[in-house]
Amino acid sequence: MIRSMVMENKFLLIRDLHVKVGDKEILRGLNLDINRGEVHVIMGPNGAGKSTLANVLMGNPKYEITKGEIVYEGKVLNDMKVDERAKLGIFMSFQYPEEIPGITVENFLRSAKMAIEDKPIKVMEFKKVLKEKMKLLEMKEEYAQRYLNEGFSGGEKKKSEILQLLILNPKLAILDETDSGLDVDAVKIVAKGVKEHKSEENSIIIITHHNNLLEYLNPDYVHFLVDGRIVKSGDISLIDIVEKEGFESFKN
Repeated sequence: MIRSMVMENKFLLIRDLHVKVGDKEILRGLNLDINRGEVHVIMGPNGAGKSTLANVLMGNPKYEITKGEIVYEGKVLNDMKVDERAKLGIFMSFQYPEEIPGITVENFLRSAKMAIEDKPIKVMEFKKVLKEKMKLLEMKEEYAQRYLNEGFSGGEKKKSEILQLLILNPKLAILDETDSGLDVDAVKIVAKGVKEHKSEENSIIIITHHNNLLEYLNPDYVHFLVDGRIVKSGDISLIDIVEKEGFESFKN
């Protein structure tokens, strides 16, 4: 069945995905289709499996697929390593970005881009692009020479993640709780960066608890993930249901 669906040239297909961490099953038969050029929002209560889905898509070895398949541009991802997925154009921004002392933002981003594209990048050309993207995100130029996320505030770390998104320009971006803990101004800036990235050639998955970021974007689909499965899909009007009823009415 998966093979016939791949022939439909879907961008991303997730079929009957079961995932466990240790002895605990987190995803229990998750299905999702994403076409190129679409923005999908995934919402759900704590512990539903949202971040698990993000980590599985990126290839975190902590998460074990026990059943089902993830098919991206016709390729089965199940057994691919993180670096292999990155080279295919998959990117994930983290809910809690790590600090990496000793590596500047500029050097990290240039090295990452060269590794993904497998070709050298001229320093001055890269500096010019980096400066443009930092200006868009209202980041001071001095941040390029600071160690990655070291001493950054929560909002600065989230901007740094969106800067990575703009520099690496992935085909599939997974944004895990990017708006978490941000004030109104920071949310607007992050939304501006996501809009800058969005095109007909890429797709975005936004995982969130809130509608803060969504007020500035126009997602194509909203999905409710409850108890390890997507139980409801529709347009942005679904968020009104969550605000009125919560997720309890969708639990088994």
